[in-house]
Parts: sequence; C-alpha cells; structure tokens
Amino acid sequence: MTQQQQRTADGTAGAVPDEEGYQRGLGTRQIQMIAIGGAIGTGLFLGAGTAISKAGPSLLLSYAVAGVVIFVIMRALGELLTYRPVAGSFAEYAREFLGPFAGFVTGWTYWLFWVVTGMAETTAAAVYVRFWAPGIPQWTTALAFLLVLYAANLISVKLFGEIEFWFSMVKVTAILGMILIGVGVLTLGFSDAGDTASVTHLWRDGGFFPEGVGATVMTLQIVMFAYLGVELVGVTAGESENPEKTLPRAINTLPLRIALFYIGALVIILSLVPWTEFQPGVSPFVAAFGKIGIPAAAGIINFVVLTAALSSCNSGMYSTGRMLRDLALRRQAPGRLTRLNARRTPAAAITVSCLLMGAGVVLNYCVPERAFQYITSVATVCGLWTWGVILASQIRYRAAWTAGRLPAPAFRAPGGNWSRWLSLAFLLLVAVLIAVDPGARISLYVFPCWALCLAAGYAVLRRRDPAAVHADPDAHLHAGDGN
Repeated sequence: MTQQQQRTADGTAGAVPDEEGYQRGLGTRQIQMIAIGGAIGTGLFLGAGTAISKAGPSLLLSYAVAGVVIFVIMRALGELLTYRPVAGSFAEYAREFLGPFAGFVTGWTYWLFWVVTGMAETTAAAVYVRFWAPGIPQWTTALAFLLVLYAANLISVKLFGEIEFWFSMVKVTAILGMILIGVGVLTLGFSDAGDTASVTHLWRDGGFFPEGVGATVMTLQIVMFAYLGVELVGVTAGESENPEKTLPRAINTLPLRIALFYIGALVIILSLVPWTEFQPGVSPFVAAFGKIGIPAAAGIINFVVLTAALSSCNSGMYSTGRMLRDLALRRQAPGRLTRLNARRTPAAAITVSCLLMGAGVVLNYCVPERAFQYITSVATVCGLWTWGVILASQIRYRAAWTAGRLPAPAFRAPGGNWSRWLSLAFLLLVAVLIAVDPGARISLYVFPCWALCLAAGYAVLRRRDPAAVHADPDAHLHAGDGN
C-alpha cells in the first residue's frame, strides 16, 4: 500500500476502512440493481429510435449478436474481479497484465468514456424534457440536470447505492409494465393500436431485413453504445461488501437482462407499431405508447426514460470520481485528487469530472440537433478500448494461472481463448463501422488526438517521475513474460 493510499480525508496518515480508503457499503441488492441499471439507459431508450429507422426489425439480430459478445466480455471481467477486486479494476488489470503504459491509457480513457457518457445522458435528458416543454432551450435543461446530479453524488457510497437501486427499480418496473401492456394489446386487441398491432410487423413491412443486411451491420455501433455501462460493476468492486459473491451473481444474470430488457422489449415495440413510423431522435417507447392511445402513457414512459438517463449519468459521475482518484493514487493525476471527504467519497475527483461534463452543455448550445450523435460516437470508441483491454488482460491472466504462476479464479469464464479472440475481432469490426459512418466518424478524429495527448503525457510523466509509470516489482510474475 502506498503512502497516498494510507491517507484519510484530511490528508493525514491513519487507518482506513480498506486498502483504497473506501467503505465497502454496497450490498448484494444494490450491486444487482446497479448492474441492471447500467444495462438500461439512453442507448436503448433514445438510440434505438435511430437504429430502428435505419435497419427495421433486423435490429433485433444486432442486439442478440452484440449481447453474446458483451456476455463474453463480462465473464472475462468476472474472472479478473474474483482474482483481485479493486476500485480501479480495468486500469489495474491493464497495468498488471499488459504493462504500465496500457494501464495509464486505460485509466484515462475509461475516465474520458464516462465523462462523454455523462454528456450524452444529460443531452438525452434534455431531449426528454422537450416532450413536456418544447420551448425550453435544450442546453439549459442539460446544465440543470448536471448540477443536480453533481450535488447528489457528494454522498456516501451506501446512499449512492440506495439511490441507484430505486432508479433502477423504476426502470425495471416500467419496462416490465410496458411488455405486459404490449402483450395485452397484441393478444386482447385493446387500445387504439389493437386493430393494427401484430407480430407480423416484424417481417411484413419490407421483410425482416427491409434495408438490407448491410444496414443491419451498420447499426452495430449504435447497439454497442446501448450496452455501454454494463462493466460498471467492475468499478464497484472496491466498495462491494462481498465482491467474490455479488459480482459473479450480477454477471451471470446478464443474458437474462439482455433477452428481457433489450430484445423482449423491442420485439413488443416493433409488433405494436410498424418500424417505418419510428423517427431518429425520438424514443421508440414514447412513440409506441403514444400510438396505443392509453391516457398519459406516453408521458409516463417519457418520465421513465428521463429517469434512465439521469441514473446513467449519476453512475457516470460515480465511476469518473473513482477512476480519476485511482490515477491520482498512482501519481498519474494531481495528488490533491486522492483526498476523500468526510463521507469517504472522492469529492475533488468528482468535481473535476463534472466540470468537464459541462462541455456537453456547450455542445447542446452550439449544435443541439447533432450533440447526441457526436457524443455517443466518442463514448463508443472509448468503450471499445476498455472492453478490448478487459479481454486482452483476461487472456494474459488465464495463461498465467494455467501455467501455475497465479492462483486460478473461483469464477471462470466459459470456453477457450477463441471466444475472447472472436470478441476482439468483433470490437475491431465495430471500430471499422464507425470509420465508415460519416456521422460517427468524428470520434476517429477525436480519439487519435486523445491518444497523442496520452502518449505525450506519459513521456513527460516517465521523465519527471519514473516511479509513477513503473510496473509493480512483481508485475513480471503476474504477466509471465517480464512485462
């Protein structure tokens, strides 16, 4: 444990609840709902409208294929988490198994990922508010939400977990309710859409691939954004009461969550309303239940998707604070960011992250019609890097414990390395699709600039403070090849 890790909120040495100074206040119930909440957000509620308009019912196939890849990634993460549960999990595993530079890049990139995701979620929340108040400027609503969530994040981790539990409960209950209502419309024929609603909409309006297979493949980048955040359970590892049990349990329920909340919900939505009636930038859930004509249904659904966006942004602030503090503990960020407040939350790191999330407010002011697309494309590339690092780290870890250099995990990822390599190839395909899409290509301008900044920062840090970027003394034993 470093001297910085042993400091308390006032910067003096002393006893701390655990190695990193956090309190393990997240229980099984909260971890489960945080995992569910991370899988239900803006990408599903808002981004799905754009994807449906581009690919039609075949979008279901994109969600299914991408869901399999996400499950492979999460099982790989679960193996790493049961080996060594730490708050800065992704960056720590990259440092140990891929080298100090990979850890440096991963820590900062995952921090950037949640910063831009926070921008996307506040943007989406501002779009949802326009359902009730179309005259309010989008940027003012985004700013208001950002400030409120910042204030809410300066609480204890136990309260954070409780807030996320109830946020997620609202989302889960609402989606289950939407599915039940949709099934009722399809089977009993009530509501204004009862005469036209039918599962035949899945293939009748131009076929299952109305825009061709190519259009379906192009939606993979949108679909992958919808899954961003499922890895958040890895960040909670340092504050979970019993990570060896709660985290595997949360990961194992992922296929059910994908099948129910993504594929199941979209099957109902696409059966209620022909896919041709959905428009980009409009939540398909709001549009479908507005079509049904149930009194106040559209307003209720809009409130739920607003809750989903705010929940995801709240989780983003939590994650950026922990990741930025982890970098500071490694002396790869300003030392003042290591300090915890009286409630043992990284208030300084959260504040810095929130200030940078304010750039999303500027985008909402300058280009409100393109803000969401710009932000999501950058977030997706950052997420692809993080997922790729998880897979690569797990491959290296498995080689180490198979050779007897490290203990075997209690929670093992199924299948051989071939599933991880195929998943890495899939992530590369999504990156290529982003390059092909003119609307999303901006991320390929932003990310190389980000990479150059990181490379320059690493070079300066290595010259000024070599210990800050040096691998752990026994890292070569972990990686197995002198890394």
